[in-house]
Amino acid sequence: MGDENLNFYRIKQFYWSIISGVNEKDLQYVKNNLYENEYKLFLKLSRQEQYHSIKVAKDIEKECLDKEIDSKELIMIALLHDIGKTYKKLNVFNKSIMVLADKITKGKIRNIKHSKNIEVYFNHGNIGYELLKNLDINERALYLIKNHHNDRIVDDIELNILKKCDGNH
Repeated sequence: MGDENLNFYRIKQFYWSIISGVNEKDLQYVKNNLYENEYKLFLKLSRQEQYHSIKVAKDIEKECLDKEIDSKELIMIALLHDIGKTYKKLNVFNKSIMVLADKITKGKIRNIKHSKNIEVYFNHGNIGYELLKNLDINERALYLIKNHHNDRIVDDIELNILKKCDGNH
């Protein structure tokens, strides 16, 4: 994505965060794709993160259909991929500041220690892994959640689908 497209995309993300809402139909979709203990964790996400995760899951469903891949587990993973953000909820303004600061500092903000906002925003995959590893979730799903922002891993079809769909929202 070029800088101009990325900037426009970030503005759209900000707008989506403000207007996002989860309705009963969305919650039923989540209930149909998660076990009860996973669903309870999902409900701890902010409304914006719930909305985002549902959109990612529905995109994964379409993407898997196109590629003739079974989507059941990837939908569950999409619904839980940002669960690490429950550790410290970030509002839309916090997230916007993180994105801008990351761009301005060329990634150096990630090295700042002792800030829960920075830790959660940039390490929520690892935090999610730690939160979920004690549930009955298989290692492959945990790996995908942990690495959904890892750009060094490129030869993994499921991870690439998750990254693509996550990046769309």
